Amino acid sequence: MGQGIGCPEKSRKSEPALNQSMKKAEDGEESREEAVERGDKQLRALHGVADLNNGAIGLYNMGLSCCLNSLLQVFLMNTHFTVILRRIRVPTVPIEQKKSVPYQMLLLLEQMQCSKRRAVYPQELVSCLTWHNLKLFVQYDAAQLFLSLWNLIKSQITDEQLADRLTTLYTIWVQEYLVCQKCSFETRRDSNMLSLPLPMFNSCSQRLKTLEDSLRCFFQPEQLTDNNMCLCEQCERKTPCLQGMRLTCLPHTLTLHLKRFYYKKSSWTQKISYSLPFPQSLDFNQILTQEQCHPDAKEKADWQYELFGVVAHSGLASFGHYCAYIRSLTEGKWYCFNDSSVCQVSWDDVKCTYGNSHTHWSETAYLLVYMRKNPQ
Repeated sequence: MGQGIGCPEKSRKSEPALNQSMKKAEDGEESREEAVERGDKQLRALHGVADLNNGAIGLYNMGLSCCLNSLLQVFLMNTHFTVILRRIRVPTVPIEQKKSVPYQMLLLLEQMQCSKRRAVYPQELVSCLTWHNLKLFVQYDAAQLFLSLWNLIKSQITDEQLADRLTTLYTIWVQEYLVCQKCSFETRRDSNMLSLPLPMFNSCSQRLKTLEDSLRCFFQPEQLTDNNMCLCEQCERKTPCLQGMRLTCLPHTLTLHLKRFYYKKSSWTQKISYSLPFPQSLDFNQILTQEQCHPDAKEKADWQYELFGVVAHSGLASFGHYCAYIRSLTEGKWYCFNDSSVCQVSWDDVKCTYGNSHTHWSETAYLLVYMRKNPQ
């Protein structure tokens, strides 16, 4: 939706309509909940008719900002995210507006939708991010920058309900467990994450051949023995343990992080470029076992996903370039967002990001973003 999706006139009309609803609520003519719900329906109707007929809009590179540009395109093309973004409370003080990441993202979204050029400069948002120590001319890791951006957005949304919706949209919930192999005493802890960091090798240092294999490996429990034994509360001593995690709840927008960078020596980072195919559709019920899912896992029937975006890296670990391949949620067509250059591509083009073990400079998928399929 950030790349010229939708009609600019309808986009501009949606905000006054929502403001009028909120004004009526303040005057007592209708409840705040009714106003929010009515405004939400208007926004859903708006993004439901969105399209890319006006052309996808790129972002100019502001100084090694290809990583930031790729992530912004992934955020703003997600209409489920932009519906939340359009409902934020705008800061009233000008200096707070300049420091507000969600507000500056909203302004950039509107600029991109109204632009008739092939690309726009995200200078106001970049200037805002410098307030929060995200500098230009720095080689960022896409996985780390994604977490930083998301946390900034979440922390600066003042509406608690909207912040909760953002959390629900992206957060993965798991249950970590530790089982004593002597007495079978089990300790559990609920935790959450914004992306699943998936390995490229199994516990025996063997290459994993598919994304499904990597997912199974991630949820495979690990035996902790010898120097890795843990203290058992019941045995009151260190014992061999089984450590792992069970999947509890999957979000609507699921981010998978392929761990293609690793430290080979104390300060030398190397990139893993070999091929790891990923499918257009994922069904977690077919990938994970019952033991790898929490018994109370909700909505397991909806754990079916369709690929939405790929953030790809080309080059070496210490120097490279990012671009994003994104599937339009309204058209179903794939687009490549390479800074200011945007073009339509095919699924075969996207598959070229699987990787190539013979070329370390090759373009390889680094972040995979899947969207939950709509129930039939």
